[in-house]
Amino acid sequence: MTRPSMTPATAGEVFTLIRGGAATTRSEIGKLTGLSRTAVSARVAALQSLGLIADDEEGPSTGGRPPATLAFADSAGVVLVVAIGRSRAQLAVTDLAGAILAAEDVDKPVNVGPDDLMPDIATHLTSLLDRVDRKGDDVIGVGLSIPGTVDMTAGASLDSPMMAGWDGVALAPYLTSVTDAPLFVDNDANVMALAELSERRESAPNLLMIKASTGLGAGIVLNGVLQRGSIGAAGEIGHTKTAAARGMKCRCGDVGCVETVASGWALVHALQDQGRDVGHVRDVIRLALDGDGEARRLIRSSGRLIGDVIAGAVNLLNPDVLIIGGDMSEADELFLAGLRESVYGNATALATRKLHIASVSHGAQSGILGCAILVLDHLLSARQIDLRLAGGPGA
Repeated sequence: MTRPSMTPATAGEVFTLIRGGAATTRSEIGKLTGLSRTAVSARVAALQSLGLIADDEEGPSTGGRPPATLAFADSAGVVLVVAIGRSRAQLAVTDLAGAILAAEDVDKPVNVGPDDLMPDIATHLTSLLDRVDRKGDDVIGVGLSIPGTVDMTAGASLDSPMMAGWDGVALAPYLTSVTDAPLFVDNDANVMALAELSERRESAPNLLMIKASTGLGAGIVLNGVLQRGSIGAAGEIGHTKTAAARGMKCRCGDVGCVETVASGWALVHALQDQGRDVGHVRDVIRLALDGDGEARRLIRSSGRLIGDVIAGAVNLLNPDVLIIGGDMSEADELFLAGLRESVYGNATALATRKLHIASVSHGAQSGILGCAILVLDHLLSARQIDLRLAGGPGA
């Protein structure tokens, strides 16, 4: 991309080229941006003043003096990650490239409120920072995901039936003992969609991420952009009505939601009603993988029922890929078999002609990676880098 001279590339845009590996020398930057050698050097120097570009190293020589190479300083800071679910919270410290440096799972009671859980999370995050020999000042941002609709401006849950007592509670104040870095909060399925997008940005810029675990949710990406909707409620597929749940009460207080017959909590209750000793969808998965006939039937049925709902979304959005994550994806052959049956049977032939259905790329770490990307995509964007250099609002 050669930019017109009237709109020269900013330092932030130069940083994006270096960070993405599109340019590793000043000469390459100049060719891609049309900037003069002096202008390139000025922008590189500004980025080095922020510590975001590693010291020059000599690249391979093609005759004469080897060119000096530039590299993204991914160790210049760290990101803290908190992915909160129904029965556990996944915590991690990552570098600025999103690589996990240390991680820990924290079990939690099902209905614990923020006043009880968040101080415990803060303690564990401090311990993780100590483990990687970092301090709160090294943290550039904190990424946190929770189930349900999120008020991203307030950094709080907006509406989550499975997180009683969390709605409207700002979460940033609980972490001030750990770091003063900004907190970014999003829905759990949305951050998983961000993690998938990082792997498939070129091959599948239109994707539909389905999280099938205790609850059900979706992350929607169109043309490489995560879609949250007007108030952040996009993707709440678990509370779509289905004939299979007619008259059945959902934990959201409504009736007829697909969650009442196809979610992890519904499968757990179904087995408990049969006198089976299960407490979480992971117990159901283990039974199924061990060959338990009833658990296998329930999981495949869940896939079919969710597929019935997803077929409409496939017709509406025409994604390149439909990705399944969450605990249910661990029984992928069973669950995906049922889901494929419904999606391909109920969506139009045209919408499914090139549709690929697959399990999540990063397994159980998908939420962690997505939370890190939530932070990094904002704080290391070209716009934010330029704001930092200018010392303006949001810097």
